[in-house]
Order: sequence, then C-alpha cells, then structure tokens
Amino acid sequence: MVHLVQLSNGAARRVAVVEEPHLRCIESAASVYELLCALPAAEAAFSRMVLSMATGEVLDYDPLYLGQSDWRLLPPVDVPARPRRCMISGTGLTHLGSARDRQAMHRAAAETPRAAAEMTDSMRMFALGVAGGKPPSGKIGVAPEWFYKGDGSMVRAHLESLVVPGYGEDGGEEAEVAGVYFIGSDGAPRRVGLCAGNEFSDHKFEKRNYLNLAGSKLRTCGLGPELVVGAPFGAITGNVSIERAGATLWEKTLETGEENMAHSLANLEHHHFKFEAHRQPGDLHVHFYGAHALSFGDKLDLADGDWMTIRFDGLGRPLRNPIAYAGGNGASPVRVVPLD
Repeated sequence: MVHLVQLSNGAARRVAVVEEPHLRCIESAASVYELLCALPAAEAAFSRMVLSMATGEVLDYDPLYLGQSDWRLLPPVDVPARPRRCMISGTGLTHLGSARDRQAMHRAAAETPRAAAEMTDSMRMFALGVAGGKPPSGKIGVAPEWFYKGDGSMVRAHLESLVVPGYGEDGGEEAEVAGVYFIGSDGAPRRVGLCAGNEFSDHKFEKRNYLNLAGSKLRTCGLGPELVVGAPFGAITGNVSIERAGATLWEKTLETGEENMAHSLANLEHHHFKFEAHRQPGDLHVHFYGAHALSFGDKLDLADGDWMTIRFDGLGRPLRNPIAYAGGNGASPVRVVPLD
C-alpha cells in the first residue's frame, strides 16, 4: 500500500510518500488533490503514478511526527484555498457498540419510565441495518444514518487541537476509519483510500434530545496523519486512548471494517453518492464510517489539555490530537444585519 502525507514549512507545501522512517517528497505537486486532478479520467493506477513522481527530497519522519521540525504535517488530504469543495460527512449506527451507547444515551434522556423502556429510534435504525445493510451484489440495501459534519475547513491535522466552542457543551473522541473520495471529470466517485480519523462530537448536547444529532456533529475533526491509497476495508483492528497529565486515563481496542459492521462498504457508498449533489466533478469527500467505542459511553468527561490517540492497523502512524475548550459560554447571540 502507498502511504501519503502532506506537509508544510509555512512557505511551501509538499506531498510525500512514507518510506519508514523517511518521507520521500513529490516535488511537482503541492497537494494530493492536485495529483488527483492530474489523473486521467479513465485511469485507476493512482499509486503507480504517485510512486513514479516520488523522486524528490528525503526527510526524516520522526521530527515531523513529533512536531520537532520546521516542516509540519497537514491533514493527509484537502482542497487548498477552496475548502468548500471538500465535504465532511459520516454514517452512524454501523457498529454494535455505537448502537448500544446511543440507546443508553437516549433512554437516559427519555421523559417517562415507559418511554425509557421502549426501543429508541436509534436502535430501530440499527436493527434495520443488521437486517438489510449487506444486500447481495448488485442490490441496494437499507439506508444507514447519515450526517453532515462541515466542509474542509473543519479538518485538523495530527497534533492540532480539536476545539469545544463556547456554545458547545462538551467534546468527545470518536475513533473511526474515514474514506477519501474524489469525483472525476465524468462525475463518477473514486475511492482514493482510507485514513485514521477522530470524528469528535458534542455528546452532551446530543444526549439532551436525539434530534440534536445534526448540531452535535458540526465540530472540528482530526484526520491522518497518513492516507493509505487503495487500503482494504475488510477487518481492521485498532486502539483508542485518552491521556491526562501524561498518564493513560482510558483505553479501548477497536474492531472495524465490513466484517464488524452492519452495512457493507458498497451500501454505505451507494447511499452517500446516490445524491446528485454529491457527484460534482472536482469535489473531494471525506466520509467517516462509524465508531465502535466512545469514552463518553463509559461516563468519561474530557478536559482541556487531554490527548486523544487513535491507531488502526495498516493505516500508518497513530493520530494524536489534544482537546481545547475555547472558553466563553456562547451567551451572546449572533447578530444578523438586515439589508435595506
């Protein structure tokens, strides 16, 4: 598999191929997006093209990864200067663990004992996915839960803070694999590869009412540090941990990929790209495939300065992001100026 990173020293950007423990730069392109735009519409051998162009400077990976270099890691994919051309989205209720956490969350928020005893809408949707999320080849299965997370301006790189805004109630990690897609000039979506992601959501806000889900997702998210071109999505093992003051506070093993999910990858992709607006030539899509375990489900509140670390086998070095609270209480309303 070809592992790609993007990096910058403030004055210049580079794309590099990971050749542990080094990075080999591609001098003729400043972004993965630029490489994708240069790929002929009928061509599928993106890895071969990239490797043929990796003839530039060789850098030590460790200093960049540790934040000890003039170069810093960027998100592994973006649309430079045009972040609105990158859609960030995701699917929930794809893993059994996430469904159980959501069921418990919404039962706790139920207004009456009778309502708390009933199956929630979340669990009903999960059950539909179990029954019909993996249709035979060539058939369309049941639609999964889908959410919009923002555009490319919401993505943060390895070592960058994920922020709880002043109007937010909390921030919690969601360790997930994310798929990266490029829409070719013919309007057909192409799966470029996979990367580690921290989908990061406001679980306290969502817990108040499941209809708050949409608003709870409009937060920054972590991606990378590596994009693995053509990576398979069969069965992927990983690990997520929370550190506070240098000590591990919480940790879980993760099992993701098609074999551990209610939906097939083909079904998730169909229900995202069936919408014509999601097939605009030149657009980039980053789609989170769902979480297996949440620290919030174990009643852990993350604090300012905590570190979230997410690793998936085969997807490169771990993604590490600190959590930061922006401060303020969001009490001042946003003022809209009417035009005369």
